[in-house]
Amino acid sequence: PLCHVGIINGLSGWADSVDDSPADTISRRFRYDVALASALKDLEDEMMEGLKECGLDDSACTSGFSVMIKESCDGMGDVSEKHGGGPAIPEKAVRFSFTIMSISVTPEGKAEAVTIFTEPKPNSELSCKPMCLMFVDESDHEMLTAVLGPVVAERKAMTESRLILSMGGLPRSFRFYFRGTGYDEKMVREMEGLEASGSTYVCTLCDSTRAEASQNMVLHSITRSHSENLERYEIWRSNPFSESVEELRDRVKGVSAKPFMETQPTLDALHCDIGNATEFYKIFQDEIGEVFQKANPSREERRRWRAALDKQLRKKLKLKPVMRMNGNYARRLMSEETVDVVCELVPSEERREALRELMGLYIQMKPVWRSSNPAKEFPDQLCRYSFNSQRFAELLSTTFKYRYDGKITNYLHKTLAHVPEIIERDGSIGAWASEGNESANKLFRRFR
Repeated sequence: PLCHVGIINGLSGWADSVDDSPADTISRRFRYDVALASALKDLEDEMMEGLKECGLDDSACTSGFSVMIKESCDGMGDVSEKHGGGPAIPEKAVRFSFTIMSISVTPEGKAEAVTIFTEPKPNSELSCKPMCLMFVDESDHEMLTAVLGPVVAERKAMTESRLILSMGGLPRSFRFYFRGTGYDEKMVREMEGLEASGSTYVCTLCDSTRAEASQNMVLHSITRSHSENLERYEIWRSNPFSESVEELRDRVKGVSAKPFMETQPTLDALHCDIGNATEFYKIFQDEIGEVFQKANPSREERRRWRAALDKQLRKKLKLKPVMRMNGNYARRLMSEETVDVVCELVPSEERREALRELMGLYIQMKPVWRSSNPAKEFPDQLCRYSFNSQRFAELLSTTFKYRYDGKITNYLHKTLAHVPEIIERDGSIGAWASEGNESANKLFRRFR
């Protein structure tokens, strides 16, 4: 009986008060427990197989199952119908989905948990199960919190209880651990009550300001957490020390809205790649225009350098300019051959050397946070990561000081400062990325 609830109205549990679009058209979702039960049933064979392979007697393992869940949520921008006469709904959508990352069991009388299933393709749209589809603009905080409210409530209820499900003919009890890692920075800030991405408080993992992050690029540790954000919001709201807005804001480090959904303080590999590629694309333009020896160039000059760069990339690499940086463009841009092609337009040999070194370091660092299992797939790069990021930071603050004097981009800060600590904690960054959810967005666009 558990599995026959089906797709329910995503606003179930909400009173009709939504004035701008018919409430029953806004969102569709599965009940979270039902969706999880059905996803687990899909893995029944793998689990029984896993128990066998680990030499466990399946009748002795009826309780003590733990399920690790990756949650992803992403706004989708424009999804307007090309020529539809449907209900008037916002032309933006948000998708929330989850992936079963691993299942482990603690056999009766044992202390150690044994992993019986690990998702082999954690970033495929096939392992990424949609939970909730909403026609809501991700920037509309009130609407987003309203629609995701029930999801948060169900998830909280499940964290504290066990699901009993028949597997291999015996009822077994499962406990769920949720990790919200498949969010880009915009969504994390939205969910955790932080100021928007352009804020002085540059990071969703530590309290650093942009100026501090550009002075000390590498040495920061992860301090933020959902519970701390909630405490800080309380302080922001009540201002217990009767401080001025400036002092108060410094005390709460940019938490200025109530956090409503817990996310894991991590780094999203896909958006990290995109953010850093955007930055390199700008560095290339600056180097073509020799900005390091000019005071503020005109917009006209900048446009010329950009045109020269685009033309060169298109001619030599068949890389067409894009309106907004995307994963594919980022992957192609961040390569040795791109630097060689760009260097043809850079006048000074010294600057060409610096660009080559910068990209070389980046290419050494990238697999560490892109890989699903860096310790196994890229052990050397993992060992050298801190050394490489130190040298990368040194280059930015000397050779490229014209760009990084008192400022740094959000993702460069995370790439340089937080990667080793996250990998030590989670074993991987790449496996926990938003990629599966993002590629499923394409499917959603097709079916809309």
